[in-house]
Amino acid sequence: MDHRRLTDRPMVWISSLRNYRLADLLTGCSVCCKSSWNQLQDLCRLAKLSCPSLGISKRNLYDFEVEYLCDYKKIREQEYYLVKWRGYPDSESTWEPRQNLKCVRILKQFHKDLERELLRRHHRSKPPRHLDPSLANYLVQKAKQRRALRRWEQELNAKRSHLGRITVENEVDLDGPPRAFVYINEYRVGEGITLNQVAVGCECQDCLWAPAGGCCPGASLHKFAYNDQGQVRLRAGLPIYECNSRCRCGYDCPNRVVQKGIRYDLCIFRTADGRGWGVRTLEKIRKNSFVMEYVGEIITSEEAERRGQIYDRQGATYLFDLDYVEDVYTVDAAYYGNISHFVNHSCDPNLQVYNVFIDNLDERLPRIAFFATRTIRAGEELTFDYNMQVDPVDMESTRMDSNFGLAGLPGSPKKRVRIECKCGTESCRKYLF
Repeated sequence: MDHRRLTDRPMVWISSLRNYRLADLLTGCSVCCKSSWNQLQDLCRLAKLSCPSLGISKRNLYDFEVEYLCDYKKIREQEYYLVKWRGYPDSESTWEPRQNLKCVRILKQFHKDLERELLRRHHRSKPPRHLDPSLANYLVQKAKQRRALRRWEQELNAKRSHLGRITVENEVDLDGPPRAFVYINEYRVGEGITLNQVAVGCECQDCLWAPAGGCCPGASLHKFAYNDQGQVRLRAGLPIYECNSRCRCGYDCPNRVVQKGIRYDLCIFRTADGRGWGVRTLEKIRKNSFVMEYVGEIITSEEAERRGQIYDRQGATYLFDLDYVEDVYTVDAAYYGNISHFVNHSCDPNLQVYNVFIDNLDERLPRIAFFATRTIRAGEELTFDYNMQVDPVDMESTRMDSNFGLAGLPGSPKKRVRIECKCGTESCRKYLF
């Protein structure tokens, strides 16, 4: 625990605690508890009851955890902090001398937030002896936001099915997690749409070096997409056909890349230039490596047109046309999506889109995969061109172009309200569309 207090606490919620302990003692009985582990520990302390199952004993019964720090003052040479205790209302917050606090991480973060805000407001970083109410209120809001973002980060990582972890960071403003966003790992199929599973798979002993019949790409009259390092070697615009669930090869097959999911640790962060949330990589990404899929809800073009008019009025869109062969379906990542929901536009992007087919070979319903156009350094923001154009090298490559954000328009894309581009690159076209 972060701090020990000897103050008595009121006895409340005893009946709930007793019900939990009774259920815990019943042999072969399992009860779903609505309270979290931390909440149950707080109940023990409030009721002054030991519970070995929860790690609460007489020795640590009066240990209380600092939730966050609300205020700061300095009297003579002694520093004091107003402490919000976890599990207790604001009215129970108390001033404590620094030597009583063992929450090193929370103290460090509090002073980091304080110094940053002092620099912004007064162009100095040394804290005064007393904080003005507006500054103290900002620090409370910042602490609450940080906790909300940590909870959201935990939720995202609990829902992800891919190897790469997700972190969340906002050092720009007080915005918290998006209110209407559900993290998913694969397409969510809308009403009236069916994904047909592939009926056959390859019989290769070695899909890269000894492909039988050209493996899955050859069966579809296309080239093998990857080298032995899993890097794409096809021109943008050409489709990728990976091995599927009916193939003889296993998980380590070199023709299984996109289906293995995100393998890099990524960070959702708040941009400082008004572009909202963005995504940056926490690891170096090699050129031509798979980074992520664009995942969302598959809807019809008619439904996309209806939603697109709504999104246009809101000044944002997450519609991605699946127009590899014909414009029939659209991916909407506004509500259901993965981390690609937060990837920003750039006129000089470091990600390129490829159409991928794995267990579903319907050319109207490709999977949308992002590959690195160059080596991407750790800490660099990931971007793709919302108004991408693919050079018509051959007949295949002319099939995919300009397919993000143009869905749902009542007529030609030329009629769209122009949206200013904020990418800031030398090659910026000044407008998204």
